[in-house]
Amino acid sequence: MSRNVLPEHDGPIRITVETAYIPEQSEPTRKRYVFAYTITISNEGEAPAQLLSRHWVITDAGGKVQEVRGEGVVGEQPRLEPGDSFRYTSGAVLETPLGTMRGSYQMVTDEGAAFDAPIATFRLAMPHVLH
Repeated sequence: MSRNVLPEHDGPIRITVETAYIPEQSEPTRKRYVFAYTITISNEGEAPAQLLSRHWVITDAGGKVQEVRGEGVVGEQPRLEPGDSFRYTSGAVLETPLGTMRGSYQMVTDEGAAFDAPIATFRLAMPHVLH
């Protein structure tokens, strides 16, 4: 498992990511590489905020791009009080043993102010693909 503390952090929401290759669900001979990612979303601001939706851009080593948009994460739209964190695990399937993900969460404060919490690019890599 690799851990990324993402550098893009200029707002009230801090996002950290841990990634793992899942060999038992992958089939390299069929160009199927399965990765899990665990994300921790922390509210370091002074006001509560709720995650409404997500936007992901997933790119494999061949340049194939998948865009994913949807409500919430793992079926939830967590509301984070200042100091709270929400952690979840999800997955991505690539056709190559290496790829990247980036995106954003669309958030809203209790007062109705909408903002994006950016998720900086992080790597999905099968072990020993990179030196």
